[in-house]
Amino acid sequence: MPSPRAHLENLVRRPRADDFAALRALPVDGEARAAAVLILFGVLDGIPSRRAAAHVPSDLDVLLLARASTLRAHPGQVAFPGGRIDPGDADAVAAALREAREETGLDPDGVDVLGTLPPVPLAFSRHEVTPVVGWWSRPTPVRVVDRAESAEVFRAPVADLLDPTRRGSTVIRRDGREWRGPAFALDTTGGPQTVWGFTAMLLDGLFDRLGWTEPWDAAREIPLPTPAPTPPSHPVDL
Repeated sequence: MPSPRAHLENLVRRPRADDFAALRALPVDGEARAAAVLILFGVLDGIPSRRAAAHVPSDLDVLLLARASTLRAHPGQVAFPGGRIDPGDADAVAAALREAREETGLDPDGVDVLGTLPPVPLAFSRHEVTPVVGWWSRPTPVRVVDRAESAEVFRAPVADLLDPTRRGSTVIRRDGREWRGPAFALDTTGGPQTVWGFTAMLLDGLFDRLGWTEPWDAAREIPLPTPAPTPPSHPVDL
């Protein structure tokens, strides 16, 4: 069976027009600002998942962070490291690595960039986000660098994210309408975390394309963190 790294390399070499179709159904209204996120996989330097996943080893992980609850955009949400592409950034890769260093303290020299995926819209904040896929060949310690930006930085075992008992949907009901989206329930050293919204949709689409997804119940509802978020302007799934 090909290694996770080989799966990821094949993914970036052969992107498809229907990748992240649920996100592409939410186009940005008006001019979009360019941004990038680092989707960084590697081998856990701590305790691996205790779960035997069908398609990935127990020590495979992905780097995530929880945004500070005081931020105006997406407060408290779990996200990939990343942000806007600044004028001084050479490209999306440079922006993603810079943001990851600023947010988590990782050393970019230890990251093998495998490639990028076509930009996907983040309609709520009017960005076009380029996913930069990386492999952490020489992991370095990560931490919260700025408490005003992040509440927690953690490495999530992919086997746990794929666990059907941790998967479900978040639901926002407001004004007679309903918005649903995939979600992942995690236990971290800082406490329980719910991965939902844009990040969960990226992970969901990525796992499907990689062939790692295990059957899960989309009808199972995972409670959203409080306070309740604002629904999108489009009457479709989050």
